[in-house]
Parts: sequence; C-alpha cells; structure tokens
Amino acid sequence: MFKLSIQSKRFIKQAIIQSRQYQTQQQAIPTTVRPNYATLTAVSLLAAGSGYWYGNNKQQSETSTTTATAITKKQLRPQVSVPAIPTHETITRAFNELRKVLPAEHVSVDEEALQDHGYSNNSYHNEGAPNIVVFPSSTSEVAEIVKIANQFDLSIIPFSGGTSLEGHFSAPKGGICISFTEHMDHIVEFHPQDMDIVVQPGIQWEDLNIYLKKQGLFFPMDPGPGACIGGMVGTSCSGTNAVRYGTMREWVINLTVVTPEGKILKTRQRPRKSSAGYDLTKLFIGSEGTLGVVTEITLKLAVLPQEETVAVCDFPTIRDAAAVVPDLVRAGVQIGAVELLDSQMMKAINLANPDLGHSEKPTLFFKFSGGSKVIVDHEIKVVSEIAKKHQGGKFKYAKSDAEKVELWEGRKIALWSSTLLKPEASVWTTDVVVPVSKLPDLIAETTKDLEGSFLPCPMVGHVGDGNFHVFILFNKRDEKEYQEAKRLNKNLLERAIRMEGSVTGEHGVGIGKKMFLTEELGENTVDMMKTIKIALDPKGLMNPEKVLPDN
Repeated sequence: MFKLSIQSKRFIKQAIIQSRQYQTQQQAIPTTVRPNYATLTAVSLLAAGSGYWYGNNKQQSETSTTTATAITKKQLRPQVSVPAIPTHETITRAFNELRKVLPAEHVSVDEEALQDHGYSNNSYHNEGAPNIVVFPSSTSEVAEIVKIANQFDLSIIPFSGGTSLEGHFSAPKGGICISFTEHMDHIVEFHPQDMDIVVQPGIQWEDLNIYLKKQGLFFPMDPGPGACIGGMVGTSCSGTNAVRYGTMREWVINLTVVTPEGKILKTRQRPRKSSAGYDLTKLFIGSEGTLGVVTEITLKLAVLPQEETVAVCDFPTIRDAAAVVPDLVRAGVQIGAVELLDSQMMKAINLANPDLGHSEKPTLFFKFSGGSKVIVDHEIKVVSEIAKKHQGGKFKYAKSDAEKVELWEGRKIALWSSTLLKPEASVWTTDVVVPVSKLPDLIAETTKDLEGSFLPCPMVGHVGDGNFHVFILFNKRDEKEYQEAKRLNKNLLERAIRMEGSVTGEHGVGIGKKMFLTEELGENTVDMMKTIKIALDPKGLMNPEKVLPDN
C-alpha cells in the first residue's frame, strides 16, 4: 500500500476533471462514430500521473530525507544564545540603574575608557568596545551589576590586566565591561602557615610575588608582565615555570564566582584537597569569563628555592636543540625551566643588547632550582651531558647572582627584541603545544614553513612541556602581509592538532582560535561544552562569542 503525494493527487484530480469535460463535449457526436476518448484520456493521464508521482516522489523523498536529517542534526545540537547589540535607550537606562548601585564615578561611558577596555595592540581580534565600563569594589557590587545586565539583556565582559592575545575582552555585542583594575586588586587574606593566599582578580602576579618574597614564598605562575590573577584564571595560563610547577589549574584552591543570574558562590573550602562533589573550581578555570565572573581566588603558594641558577647552550640545528627535551623528561630532572630560542631570535637579542654576546644559533636557556647546591650541581651535570649528546656547544652556567641575571636577560627581552628584525612591525604571537616526543618534528616542520615565508618569524618556546610560540612580524596595514601572517598561524595550529597537540598551551581560545576547537576536540566534546554554557548562562550574556565555535 502506498500513499500519493499532494502533487500527484492534484495531477490525477485535474485529469478526471478534463475527462468529464471531454465526455460532455462528445454527447453531440453519434455513438457509432465516437471513440471512447474519455476513457483513453483518463487512463493516459492516470498512467502519466502515476509515472510522474513515482519519479518525482522518489527524488523528493531522497532530497527531503537528506534535508530533514541535516535539519534534525542541527536542531539536536546545542545552540548557544547570543545577545543582541543594545539600543541607545537600553544603554541609557542601564547606565542610570548602575549609578544607583555604584558610586557615579565608578560607572563610565567615556570614549577613551571604552576603547581601552575593548581594544588591544597585542591582539588582532578587536571586534568592538563595551557600551559601559564599571569599576566595582566588592563581590556584592559585582552581583548587582550582573543583575542589571540580566534585566537589560546586556553582555558582561570581565577585564583585569588587558594583556591577553586572542580577543578575550573584545566586546562584539557591546554591553558592560567589569573592570577589576581600579578597586579590586587587593590581598583579601593571607595564611602563611597553610601557604595559601586569597586575592582579588585585579592584582598583578609580579606585585603578589614582591609581597610574598618577604615571607620566603612565591606564586610560581609567570606569564607576561602586567598579567593579573583574574585573567590568569580565565585562560589557565602558565609561563616559563610550567615544566616544573604546571599550570594555573594546579595552583587554584577555590574561587568566589558571581553566576550569570547574579548569585554568589564559592566553589569549595580551603583545604588542599577535597572529594566533595563536582570540581567546579576547574570548571571555571580556563572558561574565559563565559560561565561566570570570578571575584576572589585562593591560591596555593610554594617555598622560594634556596638555590637557583641558569645556563645557556647553543646547538647546530633547531631539531638538535628540541631533541634534548624528551631526554630531559625521561631522565627525571626537576629542572625549573627550559626555553628554546631559534637563530632569528638570538640575532634579535644581540641587536637589542650586543653586550650579551650570544652566538646566533638555536639556543636552550635552562633554569635550575633546588633545596641545596649539591642538588642543583647534580642536575646541571645531567643536563649538560644530555645537551652534549645532541651536539650541544659550550654549556655556560651562572656562578653568581650577577651572571644569573645577565644570562637570563636574553630570554627575558625576547618578545620586544624580536621587533628589531622588522622595525615598526606588529607581532602576532602564536601558541601551540604538543606531547614532548612530537616536539622535534613540530619545530622542524614549522621551521621549514617559516623559511619559505617572506616575513621574519623568530621562535621561542617553553619547550620543557612541549609549548612554543612563533612571533610573526608583519605590517597590519599591508593586506598581503596580514594574509601571510594568518596563513602561517593557521598552518601552525593545524600542524599541532595533527600531532595530537592543542592550538593553545597557555594563551586561551578567545575569539582567535574558537574555529579550531571542533577540529581539536571533536563535535561531541564541543557540544558538551555548549550544553554546560547553556545550562549556566541560558541568555548567553557572559563574554559572548568567546571559546565556543559559532552555532
């Protein structure tokens, strides 16, 4: 038993009508000379209609099935909401409401403030400024701000140091930027006996370590200068010390968070470990402000090493230098940092400070630290032997504090030194990470790609954990150079994914890398992330269009 399509039913109905009309017309013709054209017409039209139905319905069925499957699949996938760009009236009303819960001078629509909190010279993903910038002084004030944003369906963008590279604080939908730089940059509590500290998101990690040094303690994460703890939580950053101390995820005990509807929660209590429920602390670390606003952070602290020194060794090729890293890991050396700088970067460093006198070859910078000189000396011996095995040159290590500062100076000035290779150029700072066993291949392939480019692209990496950066120097006003920079960055990200790595080791996803997330993690994993986002932030107000790929 089959069913006729609507089109086929109409076709046959028309055939019957025409047949009846024909029968009426034939009544005037004698039956002896009148053939039974009506029957023939009806049969012909029915046959034609059936044929039309069969062929057309089969094609339509196949097309409809394919289309329906695609539509159903899209409908079944989680769809993250995105707020609309607010009207002038909405902004005005929200502005007036914000001034009721904050001092008037803590709510700004000054054009310079809006630009400073929406655009960055370090990022090439500047897609808009906020409509209002607020400067709260407490968690309770942040909660009131979020409630007002909810009332008017306005985006909420957290801001701390403003040093991020992937458009994290850009405001493509306008909205309210919550800036922690003015009034929420303090130490809340310090527990030296427990070796932890509670801080607000606007405090800089360098200022924190200056304070802690007096207590013989430090916070091991060391990203770029000026970075604040709030942004470091948002991106799950690390830095040169990551090979020994890990990333931000290992050093945060708990968080105070304002949820998208304006509720205040603490993710857990203060002990170093807990098995109580879901790990909400790590859920918010690396979420880049898309799930809630972090207002307080409890950090673990480490004891300052009693002994610390640095060393430098050059190599004939960059593959030789990279090959040292897997051997170091397998040797179990508790090294403080391993940094790789290629020949272009070493040239830039010599241009910046000729007195350093480094050879312009691929070079590894090592940092050693430990509880005694005996331990540090042993590690230096093991590392120097591994370096020699991979064609390493003279192994120079500091024997005094002055030499330590001088030797490490090359690594410290790498980023700004790179611009000397192309004066007045912009720097696109890339960031990928792979398993350390894949690192030599990744660096070798990347070097080959960069050598074929007309842009200078020095390289530096925290290679002890497989993470490295290429500084692509280009003129952002030159379309050809900009497109070449994009091509090199895209090649690097896809190469890292192919080698079982990640498109970001420490800079975060933001706007710049969200289109690669599905390729790296898979559709089901990204859908799970979208499901979490929808559950916590159904209106999509929290830092919209960041991290997750577009629907």
